[in-house]
Amino acid sequence: MDPQKEARTPRDPVARPPASRSQTPKEEERRESGEAPAAALGEEAEDSADGLWELPVEPAERRPECSRCSRPQKVCLCPFLPVRPLHISTYLYIIQHPAEESKVLRTVPLLAACLPQDKCKVKIGRRFSEERDPELSTVCRKSGTLILYPGAEAANLEEFILDSPIYPSTIIIIDGTWSQAKDIFYKNSLFRLPKQVQLKTSISSQYVIRAQPTNRCLSTLECAAVALSILEKNNYIQETLLRPLRALCSFQLQHGAQIRLSKEHLLKNGLYPKPMPKNKRKLRKMELLMNSVKI
Repeated sequence: MDPQKEARTPRDPVARPPASRSQTPKEEERRESGEAPAAALGEEAEDSADGLWELPVEPAERRPECSRCSRPQKVCLCPFLPVRPLHISTYLYIIQHPAEESKVLRTVPLLAACLPQDKCKVKIGRRFSEERDPELSTVCRKSGTLILYPGAEAANLEEFILDSPIYPSTIIIIDGTWSQAKDIFYKNSLFRLPKQVQLKTSISSQYVIRAQPTNRCLSTLECAAVALSILEKNNYIQETLLRPLRALCSFQLQHGAQIRLSKEHLLKNGLYPKPMPKNKRKLRKMELLMNSVKI
């Protein structure tokens, strides 16, 4: 039932006392000629307006998308992609939170467009198990698989590959906001089977049209670019993967987007637009960001 109709008071006929005033000559003439009174005309107009709620709504047409970069054809970024997919030996698995799939400015389609299809696989979901995804379960149990997620137990990737007796063949990266990535990592036991690694880098994110928690946080594409360049021992990979990201940000900035500074930068410079949280745990996180302490 239409809620707007449900909320309206039904117009049930009720007995009303006769009007105390006499009818005007125009009203008398209208009554004798059989015309509807003005009040009835108003009700008819309202009834006709009510019918507008029942008219079918045509779905908005989506702009045609490029089959390779998944961008609208008018703003295709294929000129900034490599002519052929990069040759790599590492297998990359992207675990994507469902909310990321519908975002317009996501970076995973650009990443996938630069790599061979058999070397880059995107799995969408929040919960994974051996029953739901046997392939991913097998990958997580292999000794040559790494998962890129920062933390106290994570080894630095560059240092790990120097000492590891088995050279990594696969790396898993979680795609989502930091809270979404944390939820996926800690609530899926499969993702604690591979060796946990992190990136030791001082570079700042070039994904400037999307806010990051700290100056050191990188987008999924940037994490993959750095990790693959380390594992493949080829800096050209990083430069090639970052090229379409720079083009995307440049285009958006030219058409009204603004540079999004990190929450860390806003807090340190007194520019944070929201009041400080009252929750002690959240307040502690804010203080850690202001003091550049890794959380």
